[in-house]
Amino acid sequence: MTTFEDILEEAGPFGRCQMRIFSIFCLVSIPFSFVYVGIVFQGFTPEHWCRDPGVSEIRERCGWSLQDARRATVPLINSSAGVAYSQCERIDMDWNATGLTCDNPESDFVQAQLSSLPMTGCTDGWEYDYEGRQSFVTEFDLVCADSWYVDMFQATLGIGFLVGSIAIGYMADKYGRMKSFLMTNLFIGVTGILVATSPNYIALLVFRALFGFGVKGGWMVGYVLITELVGVEYRRTVGVTYQMIFSLGILVLPLLAYFIPNWRWLQVVFTIPYICFLTYYWFIPESPRWLLSQNKRSEALEITKMIAKENKKTLSKNIETLKVENTDPVSTASFMDLFKTSKLRTYTFILSFNWFTSAVVYQGLIMRLGILGGNVYVDFLISGIVELPAAFLILLTIERIGRRLPFATANIVAGAACLITAFIPDSMFWLKSAVACVGRLGITMAFEMVVFVNTELYPTVIRNLGVSVCSTMCDIGGIIAPFLLYRLAVIWQELPLIIFGALAFVAGGLVLLLPETKGVPLPETIDDIECPNRNKENHLKSQQLQNLLPSDVTSNKDVTAV
Repeated sequence: MTTFEDILEEAGPFGRCQMRIFSIFCLVSIPFSFVYVGIVFQGFTPEHWCRDPGVSEIRERCGWSLQDARRATVPLINSSAGVAYSQCERIDMDWNATGLTCDNPESDFVQAQLSSLPMTGCTDGWEYDYEGRQSFVTEFDLVCADSWYVDMFQATLGIGFLVGSIAIGYMADKYGRMKSFLMTNLFIGVTGILVATSPNYIALLVFRALFGFGVKGGWMVGYVLITELVGVEYRRTVGVTYQMIFSLGILVLPLLAYFIPNWRWLQVVFTIPYICFLTYYWFIPESPRWLLSQNKRSEALEITKMIAKENKKTLSKNIETLKVENTDPVSTASFMDLFKTSKLRTYTFILSFNWFTSAVVYQGLIMRLGILGGNVYVDFLISGIVELPAAFLILLTIERIGRRLPFATANIVAGAACLITAFIPDSMFWLKSAVACVGRLGITMAFEMVVFVNTELYPTVIRNLGVSVCSTMCDIGGIIAPFLLYRLAVIWQELPLIIFGALAFVAGGLVLLLPETKGVPLPETIDDIECPNRNKENHLKSQQLQNLLPSDVTSNKDVTAV
């Protein structure tokens, strides 16, 4: 009996057809990065202080800038960041009765006098040092006592990711990869526009959760589909490159944010690509692997012939003996299938923990670099540049060494870098930053590797569900990361790094318990997981049978397909 791997080798494991599909699917990773980290620009919190109607009148009359008015009327206070201008309280006095002059305002009041005057809350709103730009923070005044609402903006996205990954993963395994992808992008297009037109912050949070529901699930479906369409030897290339485009999106995002200063229009730009992805209906076929797993042999053969034709290959008569991947009555994937056997339970636990660790450490290190200050646009460019070498290191190592050892090493290097950084004194700023960047590089490698290792370990019938369920721990980690960083930093600033280091070390050790997947055909059924040698033997026998075919039959592979 011929397997799909054998037929795919005849049709071309990575020919013109797969290159075309892969190239246009890589575009999905770019807007995903916009959504994932866009809060930095959409929810940017600029310098702010209380608005005082009396001061506003004087400023307009005197032609002062916002900074002039702040220096003259806002007191300095002690804060966790040192001495800074008061952001949540203002002086309770009638400025028109003070005799404040326009010529030299700073000579009328000194900071010592301002600090001794009675204070009151920001009852008239805030002034923002963000001229010409608008984030939802400045629009809805989400500062001081309401600053925690900004965290909810990202948390609701994580909740949407969490629910959507499971729901869309289940839908993709039951109804097909492409149907799920197209329905998801239609949903994203609608909810994305609703986010951009939200009349208030509560509506914004609801639409943001729905937006997140579709975004990550659609990205994961795309990853699974392109992995299922290529041969074993090309899975690592398409998997790593698909994720590397995410880093390119991070490079593009600050440029978009710089030229689009309004958060609502930025949201529209984030959404437009997903509407464009609906055109994939005319360009991308359903996964033949999925069709075979659903006993739809004729449809799978039709698509495989189409792939061979575009690749300028012809299929031998072996296609007539293609075995159906699941000869039992068609069954839908179930959450409990991920825990059905001891090996599947082990895989699910280790992969889930690695997803969680990657999200916590990755986001934690990004946020930690962000609190160092500087230009937010430049910081984002640097963070994207730091990520790019990770993909090339993966491509250089995983085919020569394998998956397991580089995956474990990346986690351990990230953990060691976090622990070392925690004990480097602040006076050695550049060394501290450089070691932290090594940690960022290591965890980026681990983050990119967990996706395709997850894909390679699960069988076709539950592959999309398995990736989606395990990756939900990434969403939970993303929700926890900011709280873990900032709450622990109150106790000791370097304590979060120690936690990150410990998590990464444990994750690296657990990876060593996973099997090596280098050069191993994708498992098709749960039985292939429990009896991997049988799957290898079947693949080897098919190759041996192919070698015994007459030369005139094998030469037909180079003839243009009918």
